[in-house]
Amino acid sequence: MHRDPGASLTRYRIFALATGVMLLLLCLEMVVKYGFLGGRDSAWDVISYVHGWVYFVYLITVADLWSKLRWPLGRLVVLVLCGVVPLLSFWAERRVVADVRAGRSGPSVPSTPGASA
Repeated sequence: MHRDPGASLTRYRIFALATGVMLLLLCLEMVVKYGFLGGRDSAWDVISYVHGWVYFVYLITVADLWSKLRWPLGRLVVLVLCGVVPLLSFWAERRVVADVRAGRSGPSVPSTPGASA
């Protein structure tokens, strides 16, 4: 039986969205820094530090949700990578919520030996 993912799912949702926003801001920072400022430091540099910490907390929330829902290791890897590709964390958040609400939260395990999942 799976533990209730309620609070873990909420934390994951918050940090998946925050990671997505911070990653978009980080991309904008790179365009400004290297496209308009010639690589010079600016006030925008703080975004990279904030994004790093938000992504770190995102990783913790992903691991927490993954362990509660007993997902396969591949799902953990995909969710970790979704935090480094712009816009992908938004898609992943919607997909995870839909899967959890539909009851598709754990691995397919036959209830009896020889039965199909």
